Amino acid sequence: MGKRIDLHTHSTASDGSVSPRELVRHAKESGLAAVALTDHDTIDGIEEALDEGNRIGIEVIAGVETSVDFNPEMHILGYFFGDTYKNIEPTLEKLKENRAERNPKMVEKLRSLGFDISMEEVRAEAKGNIVARPHMASVLMKKGYVKSIQEAFEKYLADGKPAFVKKDKLTPEECIGAIIQAGGIPSLAHPIFLNLTLGNLDELLARLVKAGLKGIEAYYVENKGDDTGNLLRLAIKHNIIPTGGSDFHGRFKPDIKIGEGRGNLSVPYEVLERLKKV
Repeated sequence: MGKRIDLHTHSTASDGSVSPRELVRHAKESGLAAVALTDHDTIDGIEEALDEGNRIGIEVIAGVETSVDFNPEMHILGYFFGDTYKNIEPTLEKLKENRAERNPKMVEKLRSLGFDISMEEVRAEAKGNIVARPHMASVLMKKGYVKSIQEAFEKYLADGKPAFVKKDKLTPEECIGAIIQAGGIPSLAHPIFLNLTLGNLDELLARLVKAGLKGIEAYYVENKGDDTGNLLRLAIKHNIIPTGGSDFHGRFKPDIKIGEGRGNLSVPYEVLERLKKV
């Protein structure tokens, strides 16, 4: 087996349970050659992750994962080399403001459903600068209202559930443009969650590639059956790079291991080599 990588992970800087430094060490101990930190709407953990990568000898890629305005929810990953990741900060600051406005509304909805939960508790659970739905889920679980993070999402926090609040987002084209303008490489995250037919996904990719999309997450932990093969073929058709990762969140997704998902994931180092040539 060749060198393996993971280009989709989360730390305490957004909604993961391990610090950026711990995540990088975990990637090294798991035998990975490279790991990308792709926290939601923030690059706050990147400097720490890069520093730890240099210290222990593992390649770390600066990344970000951004939600965009699409139904169902679409995420765009951005990958940066060198110090270019710092250029995306102004865009992310606006998105943080939108998230900050949304969180109290969701907590208030949970309170109206009869749950004893406060923003102070959620912020304390977050530990980092980004407060997100997994932190609300964790508080609900610790207080015994649900048995798992997944149950909290399925019953209350997911899109369409009683406590969900939509936040203002960039369009897919605006997000792709912002990443490119900052010197990054945009890739469509977990396209299987878009619930599109292959034909409709093909049409969507044509639209996004026209806007500058450079990759599609063809290797992903939740892929089933022919998903990976179909996505690899679409990547070839549209001349974009098949990226991939585990979507590691630590204890918030306890069954997903960094670099290997549930044992069915293997992202080759060649993917990273192609990204570096863009």
